[in-house]
Amino acid sequence: MDGYPAVIDSDSTKQQERHYYLLSELQTSFQQRLSYNTLSDLALALIDGTVYEIVQGLLDIQHLTEKNLYNQRQKLHCEHQALKQDLLRKHKDALLCCKPHNLALLKSNQQTELEMLEMRVREEQQMMDKKIVAEIDQKVLDQQNTLEKAGVPGFYVTTNPQELTMQINLLELMLKLQQKESQSGLQ
Repeated sequence: MDGYPAVIDSDSTKQQERHYYLLSELQTSFQQRLSYNTLSDLALALIDGTVYEIVQGLLDIQHLTEKNLYNQRQKLHCEHQALKQDLLRKHKDALLCCKPHNLALLKSNQQTELEMLEMRVREEQQMMDKKIVAEIDQKVLDQQNTLEKAGVPGFYVTTNPQELTMQINLLELMLKLQQKESQSGLQ
């Protein structure tokens, strides 16, 4: 600060006021769970709006990923429905052409074929669901890593459910603060 005029400008005062405002809002929500220093550091990190932009970018990426995964799951479901309809149509046609003395064997074979298809469908759905969970888990790790590298207090890579819940709560509060500030014109 030496070499700079010792004038306290309005920007500095506004930043200080904003810091106190953000700190107060954070303390109201997290007073029992996070230290004063962590909350103060988080309030300081939020002042210039960069963290809000990062969080919004991560949220946008998350929504795109979720939409993509949902569409993949829906596509698989539709493919399975079409396979089942085709098989049932094939079975119906075979029953119409079947000679009475072969009917019991045909029905037995068709039941086995239907069960095999249903087992395949369940396995493919389970594989898809595991893929979706793995992709979402990776997205969480990426988000934690990004926020940690950005220096946002309270964020680090973890799989601990309690710590994850704390981070989710922090993110939700940041989004609420951003919305509250933009509505009141503080940003």
